[in-house]
Amino acid sequence: MTSKPSRWHELGPFTVFDVETTGMSPVNDRIVEIAAIRVDIDGIHSRFHSLVKPGIRIPDEVIRIHRITNEMVGKSPSFPNVGKDFMAFVQDSILVAHNGRFDLAFLQESLSRHGIALWNGRTMDSITIIRHAYPGLPSYSLQNLQRHFSLGTGDGQAHRAFTDVEWTLEIFGMSMQRLLDADKK
Repeated sequence: MTSKPSRWHELGPFTVFDVETTGMSPVNDRIVEIAAIRVDIDGIHSRFHSLVKPGIRIPDEVIRIHRITNEMVGKSPSFPNVGKDFMAFVQDSILVAHNGRFDLAFLQESLSRHGIALWNGRTMDSITIIRHAYPGLPSYSLQNLQRHFSLGTGDGQAHRAFTDVEWTLEIFGMSMQRLLDADKK
């Protein structure tokens, strides 16, 4: 008989990730920032972060959202380099993203565009887990969850990949632990 995990990360490893982009279309737009925190089954955290040179201009209305400028990404590595490093980082883990369909679509399209093997591992959308752990919240947007649960220090800037990853990891971990604890009762 195997014992049930006592801590959520024992079900992993998990890699929480987020991308910022030039727009909303994975086909027409490009990744400008990618960040991730990997949580191994022993609870050890590893971090990945890179700005990405998109090869197209970032529209002003998008810059106003994530505050990543064309100048900031001008000397950054292009996606083929970042994508290969990212895929090595996430290998053998479960990918987790908040509103995962968006982030995964951009990741897969970018990998395909550059001839890099697609992600074929497990994925989880943190929104689904959070809804199960905390039903009935008025909104499950990351910014509303950050305020509701007082996540992080408040220093981070929403719509920057690493801040969003930190907030997602915090609420995802709380939710997974809550569900795991409820399952033991």
